[in-house]
Amino acid sequence: MSYSDKYLRDILNRTKVVAVVGVSSNPVRPSYYVARYLKLKGYTVIPVNPVYEGQELFGQKVRASLEDITEPVDMVDIFRRSEAVPEIVDEALEHLPQLKTIWMQIGVEHAEAAAKAEAAGIDVIQNRCPKIEYQRLFGELRMGGFATGVISSKL
Repeated sequence: MSYSDKYLRDILNRTKVVAVVGVSSNPVRPSYYVARYLKLKGYTVIPVNPVYEGQELFGQKVRASLEDITEPVDMVDIFRRSEAVPEIVDEALEHLPQLKTIWMQIGVEHAEAAAKAEAAGIDVIQNRCPKIEYQRLFGELRMGGFATGVISSKL
């Protein structure tokens, strides 16, 4: 799947509230540090995972499902296996009327669920990470020492 930088940048700029499905409370898990990063960048992050329901992460109570979210959500970020995507998309379409984007993390794809979301007017990103895309598009990779154009084992 190919997405233009403008398309990705527009999504990241318009998004204010992200529901992260499959988030972990373990700080070394990718779902945790991606959600934490988004929070640090000013997004409201709503954690979704039935295992941690009622606990607090990123200043929000963890919800068991998307159905438990009452506030408007702009983007659903999916940290689940591809086979779980259709159920998540169906739940999002049913319970999140303001939803604008479904974002599937690296390694997560589901063509039929993506087509269903797109038919409902939702933008869909598959097999990408919003943290990586944010850093790449807004110049932060260079600040972290990456993408400097220098390949060397010596300093």
